[in-house]
Amino acid sequence: MQSLTPSEMPPPFANYAHGVAIPAGHRLVQTSGQLGITAQGAIPESAEAQATLCFDHIRRVLALAGMGPSDVAHIIAYVTDRAHMAGYMQARDAFVGTTSTPPASTLLIVSGFTRPEFKVEVEVLAAAPA
Repeated sequence: MQSLTPSEMPPPFANYAHGVAIPAGHRLVQTSGQLGITAQGAIPESAEAQATLCFDHIRRVLALAGMGPSDVAHIIAYVTDRAHMAGYMQARDAFVGTTSTPPASTLLIVSGFTRPEFKVEVEVLAAAPA
């Protein structure tokens, strides 16, 4: 994959690219939005802990396709308040790490999810050679 960040544009606000080119011949995985809930049904209080669970779930889905965080081309995340952005970003940066090609990224503030305890939801598009 190739990061697309034109020099004529302002730089990204964090570790992401303005766009990502996916070469021909790659297979794609699109995850559903993942929520911060454990297999036992526990929902952590903090946005960072919820986001960490979201990314843990995403890792598991990608692993089933033989992929990992370095294969992520785009992240879409939703938080219920600006106050949750910092915690989300810490979990996101831990997930993205120091990948050689930062993914494209979208972060939206929404009014809520199916249950009021949820503060974060994350989905990704990943691509790997076929």
